[in-house]
Amino acid sequence: MSIKRIGHRFIDSASGKTLDVWFPRSNKEIARSCLALKVGMIKSDFVTVEIESVDDAPKSVEDAYLRLHLLSECAVKPNAINLEGVFGLLANVAWTSAGPVLPNEVENLRDLIAEENHQLNVTSIDKFPRMTDYVIPEGVRIGNADRIRLGAHLASGTTVMHEGFVNFNAGTLGNSMVEGRISAGVIVGADSDVGGGASIMGTLSGGGKQVISIGERNLLGANAGIGISLGDDCIVEAGLYLTAGTKVKTPVGDVVSAHELSGQSGLLFRRNSQSGAVEAIVTNTSTWGGLNSSLHSND
Repeated sequence: MSIKRIGHRFIDSASGKTLDVWFPRSNKEIARSCLALKVGMIKSDFVTVEIESVDDAPKSVEDAYLRLHLLSECAVKPNAINLEGVFGLLANVAWTSAGPVLPNEVENLRDLIAEENHQLNVTSIDKFPRMTDYVIPEGVRIGNADRIRLGAHLASGTTVMHEGFVNFNAGTLGNSMVEGRISAGVIVGADSDVGGGASIMGTLSGGGKQVISIGERNLLGANAGIGISLGDDCIVEAGLYLTAGTKVKTPVGDVVSAHELSGQSGLLFRRNSQSGAVEAIVTNTSTWGGLNSSLHSND
């Protein structure tokens, strides 16, 4: 898979560091402007980036930004593109309302634009900007754009409520309700609901390498969490955090570690309200009724 795109690049004037690159979907030379550029703190140019194979690791900041764009444009799925070493390539940037600058330059930026009719806001200090400043995905709703990183993959029909979060190289594959956290590397199948405050273990913190996925028509209850994959038609009870080592009583009465049930379909995971034991029982999506289709027609 060879990809060649034209991007508009912002560069720190003093150090020459690449701060970001925007790749328009049209692949045309479209320039951006901002106050940091006007006062000379950053400079800009156009750059052509070619990726010969997405299986190879990114070689530059520009290469990394193109890969993040491809994910957010839903041109590639999470975990289908090599992002090895991306943190080492990207600069930590202060994302401001006057443009991206290095964090130690924010005070200088305030001074240089003091005569402008502009109230400077710093939305974040991070290696990854918010997705919506670069890519507007089709057929989605996003309650709080600050909680969606560039590189998130949001399929048409996805609704992310105000407390929902989606990391880079993670996201949804179809109609989905996201009120909880989709961590890096996590994939959520169509017609699934990640409830309010729910969390899915990713691959960044703690050295975890196991990629977690949720199949279709699943419900992850409010404040629940999982460290195993779910097949299709599963439910995790509200408030239950199911790690790979959690002891679970199976439908046939055996007690196993939860990772032995990873990826299985048609299970309801719950905590017995009398004994406190975690149980898996056979269930189906009619138990929770599925998504409200009218909430995911996001034209």
